[in-house]
Amino acid sequence: MFRLWGKEFKDNRMLKDLVICDESDDTRTHKIFHALDEICYEFDLSKPLWLDSTINEFKRHSRARFYQDSFIDEIDFDYLEIQIIEE
Repeated sequence: MFRLWGKEFKDNRMLKDLVICDESDDTRTHKIFHALDEICYEFDLSKPLWLDSTINEFKRHSRARFYQDSFIDEIDFDYLEIQIIEE
């Protein structure tokens, strides 16, 4: 089972969180993008851009933070963090 945890933070406090479970036979990359799409839909956000720094952080730690510069729209929180909690 694959699980990805999405969290929205403002002033070092978690505002929202959501865990997406995926038991499909898709590749890891497809599962990550699908889970991120679901999190953005539930949080009513536009899809963030994967900057080079975000990709490098995700490769090293299986965790990434999306700040204002990753979103086209204005966000009312500090960052969105995603983290793989089970593969």
